[in-house]
Amino acid sequence: MVTAEPADTAPRGALDALDAVLIREETLHGWALERRLFALNHRRVLLAATSSRMLWIRRRLIGGYDVAHLRWQDIEDAALHVGLLSAQLSLRASRPADPIADARGGPHLYRFAGLRRKQAQTLYRICQAQVEVRREQRRLHMEALHALERDGSAQHSAGGALTAAQRLQEARRLHEDRLITDAEYEAIKARVLAQG
Repeated sequence: MVTAEPADTAPRGALDALDAVLIREETLHGWALERRLFALNHRRVLLAATSSRMLWIRRRLIGGYDVAHLRWQDIEDAALHVGLLSAQLSLRASRPADPIADARGGPHLYRFAGLRRKQAQTLYRICQAQVEVRREQRRLHMEALHALERDGSAQHSAGGALTAAQRLQEARRLHEDRLITDAEYEAIKARVLAQG
């Protein structure tokens, strides 16, 4: 259950909405609420970092709310801009938060302005930690994949040589986990097929 500290000014309804959309085993690491001063022409946004994703809730003008999220593996970078009255958190993602509404390719940028500074700083630290974990995972997987490409006879855990099909399967898994880009996947696939 999501709880607000006494100093927090988040409306109970926003925290209840957040609590309602957390999935089983998902834990909340931090949240930020758009300051009222910066939401004069729209409803305030509640941004939350959980164990598996960054999500935001935007209340509708007449009842209800909309939820969008980015999985940590889709977030490529985060930036924080701290001003005198508020902070802005920007996220660059490899996939859109809503693939149906936004089918364009390339990186997607999400900006959340008017956040309380300390809350935004907390979310930024969480984002940067997640980005660094993903970069390190990607680096380790790329090293293993390059070793497979260099030596088609690399030893498999069972003791035999890896086949081209097994190397392609490993490349596909890395691509599906968003540890390599589309272009890297296609290049690896072409090299493996050329090697036979």
